[in-house]
Amino acid sequence: MRDKPTRHVLEPERRPGVTDFGRLAALSDADIADAAGQDPDAVPLDIDWSRAEVTVPPRKIPVSIRLDADVLDYFRHEGAGYQSRINAVLRSYVRARMDRES
Repeated sequence: MRDKPTRHVLEPERRPGVTDFGRLAALSDADIADAAGQDPDAVPLDIDWSRAEVTVPPRKIPVSIRLDADVLDYFRHEGAGYQSRINAVLRSYVRARMDRES
């Protein structure tokens, strides 16, 4: 009987962090809120979650599809998530057609 192949995964090199956890632990809630308020990229801290709704995305079905090489290369060149982007383009097409038909 043949042995199963062994897969070796190299661990990435871990570098020590530079975060000053003692300084962070000493911050009060007011200090954190003030710092977030001064950050132009920060999202508001006073989000009203009372009307939030849980939505379940539609189930995806694995399929095999033939695409032109240049089309696939374009989506892959954009990086990870290319299949989701292809799905989004197809969804946009379907919605446009459905809107036209109604």
